[in-house]
Amino acid sequence: MSARPNSAPGSTLTVAAAALATVLALGILWGVVTLFQSKGTPMERLRAAERACAQYIYLSERQACMNEWLAASQPRVVALETRSTNTSPTKQ
Repeated sequence: MSARPNSAPGSTLTVAAAALATVLALGILWGVVTLFQSKGTPMERLRAAERACAQYIYLSERQACMNEWLAASQPRVVALETRSTNTSPTKQ
């Protein structure tokens, strides 16, 4: 009987395989999320653009129409300018 504990053979290989599987799973998850994000454009806006441009036969014309439709329907955020009343230290 030896006093030395018997380490499992190939435990380093098991850890390496688990790490590789984790990296692959995260890569697949990232790919699926990226596909659903669709470059920041919500899918319902893309579907509406496809329906609005369905009359175009050529793909290049349809894509140009969809790009124009999406640009026109892009929500615009306008910052409001607020006026301050005598808050400047130089104007007193």
